[in-house]
Amino acid sequence: MVEPNLLHVPVLEWYEDNARDLPWRTADATPWGVLVSEIMLQQTPVVRVLPIWHEWMNRWPTPKALAAEPPGEAVRHWGRLGYPRRALRLHACAKAITEEHDGEVPSDHATLLALPGIGEYTAAAVASFAYGGRHAILDTNVRRVFARAVRAEEYPPTATSAAERRLAETLLPELGAARWGVAVMELGALVCTARAPRCADCPIAQVCAWRLAGRPPHAGPARKGQTYAGTDRQCRGRLLAVLRAAHGPVPKAALDVVWDDPVQRERALDGLITDGLAEDLDDGTYRLPHS
Repeated sequence: MVEPNLLHVPVLEWYEDNARDLPWRTADATPWGVLVSEIMLQQTPVVRVLPIWHEWMNRWPTPKALAAEPPGEAVRHWGRLGYPRRALRLHACAKAITEEHDGEVPSDHATLLALPGIGEYTAAAVASFAYGGRHAILDTNVRRVFARAVRAEEYPPTATSAAERRLAETLLPELGAARWGVAVMELGALVCTARAPRCADCPIAQVCAWRLAGRPPHAGPARKGQTYAGTDRQCRGRLLAVLRAAHGPVPKAALDVVWDDPVQRERALDGLITDGLAEDLDDGTYRLPHS
C-alpha cells in the first residue's frame, strides 16, 4: 500500500491552495450549519445547495427554530434540491436535538448516529467537520480517490465495504484528521472526478496506483446514468411544486393539471402521502404535512 504520508502531505498542501470558499467550512460555521449542509449535499451539487443553505440558515439558524415550525415548511423551503424526504429527516433531527439535547448538535459520533435520518457518513462528517473528531469520512468522492490511489480501481464498489472502512481508518493521520477528510473529499470533487479525472492536476498522480497501472477501466457492471424525464420522480416533483407554492390546501384539480398520465399521477401522489410529504384532507384537498 502507498505510504500514508506520501498522500497526506501533497493532498493537504493542494487543499490549502485550492479549497472552495464554502460557508459551512468557515471558522464561525455552527455545528447545525454543518449538519444542514451535509444532508443537503447528499446527491446534490454544491452550486444548487448554496442558495438553499443560506435561506435555511437565515430562517432557521438553530435546530430549535426549525423544530418550532411544521415539517411542511421544511419541505416548502427545500426548493428544487431533489429527494425532499431529506427535508423531513432534517426536521425530525431538529426536533430530536431540541427535545433530547437542549438544542445543541451532539459532538459524539454514536449520539449523532442515533438521531433520526443520520447515517454513518453524516455522523462521521459532523463529528469531524464541526468538532474536529478523528473519524473516517467515506462519501462518494473520498471512496473514489481511495479506490484509484490505493487499490488501482477506477470506481469503488456500489456499496461501502468493510475493506474500504479499514483502508480509510488506516489512512487517517494522527493529527488533523478532519482536515484530511475534507481535503480528500475536495480532491475527488474537483480533480479525481467520476467521468473525467484530471490526472495532470492531481497532487498524488505520481503515486496513484490506478494511474501507474495504466488507468484500467472499471471491471464491474456498467454504471448506469439516472434518468428523470417521464419518471415517477419527475411527476412527484411537479405535484410537490404545486403544494409548495400554495400556502394552504389545494384542490385535486390543481394537481391533476400538472401531469397527463392519470395512473402515474395517482401513484406518485399516493407515494407523496405515504412518504409523509403530503397530506390528504377530509374535504378532498391536499397540503404539505403539518405534523
